[in-house]
Amino acid sequence: MALINENYLKLPGSYLFAEIARRVAAYKAEHPEAKIIRLGIGDVTQPLAPAVITAMHAAVDEMAQAETFRGYGPEQGYDFLIAKIIEHDYAARGISLANDEVFVSDGAKSDVGNIQEIFGVANTVAITDPVYPVYLDTNVMAGRTGALGDDGRFAGLVYLPCTAENGFTPALPASRVDMVYLCVPNNPTGTALSRTELKKWVDWAKANKAILLYDSAYEAYIREPQVPHSIYEVEGAQEVAVEFRSFSKTAGFTGTRCAYTVVPKAVVAYTKDGQAQPLNKLWNRRQTTKFNGTPYVIQKGAEAVYSPAGREQVKATVDYYMTNAAIIREGLQSAGLEVYGGVNAPYIWLKTPNNMDSWAFFDKLLTEVNIVGTPGSGFGPSGAGYFRLTAFGNRENTEEAIGRIKTKLSI
Repeated sequence: MALINENYLKLPGSYLFAEIARRVAAYKAEHPEAKIIRLGIGDVTQPLAPAVITAMHAAVDEMAQAETFRGYGPEQGYDFLIAKIIEHDYAARGISLANDEVFVSDGAKSDVGNIQEIFGVANTVAITDPVYPVYLDTNVMAGRTGALGDDGRFAGLVYLPCTAENGFTPALPASRVDMVYLCVPNNPTGTALSRTELKKWVDWAKANKAILLYDSAYEAYIREPQVPHSIYEVEGAQEVAVEFRSFSKTAGFTGTRCAYTVVPKAVVAYTKDGQAQPLNKLWNRRQTTKFNGTPYVIQKGAEAVYSPAGREQVKATVDYYMTNAAIIREGLQSAGLEVYGGVNAPYIWLKTPNNMDSWAFFDKLLTEVNIVGTPGSGFGPSGAGYFRLTAFGNRENTEEAIGRIKTKLSI
C-alpha cells in the first residue's frame, strides 16, 4: 500500500487565489459590461528589455549550429553569467564572493522552497507575518510544523508579527529558533528593513547559530539609502545568511525564469553531534542531483541585463513600475486611506477603512469600482485588516484605477 506524505494534508487548499478568481468570475457573469482592472497579481506587464531579446535571439542561433550548440550546461550556472552577477550585484557594493558561491536557477520561488531540504526536520522555523506563502507551505510539507489552528497559525512555527504598530519591523524571536525567513523589501507589505535592523538580525543569528534565509527579489526597487541591497552589506552576514535574488521582477523574467542563490562557504549548520557542515557543499549536492541547470538561451538573456544597454533599459522598466507605485500610494492617501509600502517596493499595503474585514474590502472594491486586489488575510493572521495592491499594471490602468477609487469609492 503506497502511503502519502500526510504533511500535505495540513495545508488548506489554494484558498486565497481560488476564492479571488471565483468572486471575480461570479461578478463578471452578472456584470459582463464591467471593465475589471487587476491590481492584485504580482506579475509584470512590461516586455523584456531589447538587449535581453537580442541576446536570446543570438543564443538561439548558436543552438542551431553544430559548432556552437550546447547540451547540458553546468548545474550551478554558466561562468559568464555568474561573473556578471558578482561584478555588478556584489563587487560593486564592496562584497567579495567566489564563483562557486553563486548558483543560477530557474526562479527564486524554486530556491526558497527547495532550500529547506538541506536542513533537518527538527529545526524550529520563524517567519514574518504576513508572509510570502512559499516559506510557510514548504516547511509544512516537510513536517516542521503541527496542524493549522483555529487562529490561522500552524503549531510549532514561530510567527513574527509585522503590523503598523511595530512599523512592520519583526522583533527578534523570544524563544529558540534555528531558521528565519526574511523578505526585504517585503512581499506583501512593501516595507523594508534598515541596515541597523538587519545588523540586529545578523548578530542574533551568530549568537544563536541560526540561519537567515534572506529573500531580496525586490532589491532593484530600493530607493532609500539606509536600506541595503544585499544582506552581505552587513558585517558578519556571510557567516549566517543565504541570499536569494531573481530576474523576474527586476528584468521581467517571470515567464522566462532565471534567478540565483548565494550560499557563502562560511555559512554552516550542524549535525546532531555538533559537527559544522558548510551549506554550500550541501546545496551544490542538492542542485547537481535534482536540477539540470537553467537553459543556455535564458542565461544569455540574463547576462544581457548587465550590459550597458541592458542596465539602462531594465532601470527604465523598474522606474516605470515605481512611478505606478507612487501614483497608487499618493492616490490612496488623498482618498483618506492609511497606506504603507510603495517606496522601496512595487507593493502597496493599505489599512482597510473602518476596521473592515479584508474580504469585505475586496468585495467593496470589486463591486463599487471594479478593481481587484489581494486581501491581506491571505498572507497570514497579521494581514487581517490590510489589503495589497501592486504596481505591475500598465500606466493607463493604474491611473484609471486610482481615479475610480478617488471619485467613486465610498469610504
